[in-house]
Amino acid sequence: MATHAPRADAERNRRRLIEAALAVFSERGLDAPLDEIARRAALGNATLYRHFPTRRDLISAVYAETLDEIVLAAEHAAHQPDAWTAFHDHLVYLCGVQSRCRATSDLLTAAVSGVPGLDALHDRAYQGLQRLIERAQAAGELRPEFRHEDVVLILMANAGLIERTAEAAPDAWRRQLAYTLDGLRAPGRTPAPPSPGVDRVVDAMRERGRRFSGDPVQ
Repeated sequence: MATHAPRADAERNRRRLIEAALAVFSERGLDAPLDEIARRAALGNATLYRHFPTRRDLISAVYAETLDEIVLAAEHAAHQPDAWTAFHDHLVYLCGVQSRCRATSDLLTAAVSGVPGLDALHDRAYQGLQRLIERAQAAGELRPEFRHEDVVLILMANAGLIERTAEAAPDAWRRQLAYTLDGLRAPGRTPAPPSPGVDRVVDAMRERGRRFSGDPVQ
């Protein structure tokens, strides 16, 4: 019995840290101070770093399941019979996820590299969304010049809107997104400025991701 007690205590502490991190990250984003997470869990910083040596490790433990849900949502959308509805509904879903959790909003607009589990889920989420884009374009419903990086730009803009209206008008993002989606329809479109290019968008995501990838960061 005695040999199992330390193991049970360690698992209990790990769960407390994950629950505290979920609350703090949701409130303050992925760059929230790690010592605040330890304080919220009523544990010492040493315990936090023993379980999660880097911020990446903690992010992976807290949000792998969330990213998996996003992957599954894209796969579910792919079974929608109407190509535009599938793309439309998935983009609304992604923006809704942003509105419910600041940290998830960060994950969708930043490249937090060096976490194999999260990297693989990001790749699957990218592939699922790319299929929705290509299908809607093949159906003649989505602007042909639209690219995956344009989704990231929409999510970045949505993140800023959500942050600025969270208290006074928490559903304002829905109206803005409705106008955006109308502008993405192929029929009746007007020419758009050139895309900044996937490389520049990825650079912007990586720059933001560096804020969340400290090893460790306070």
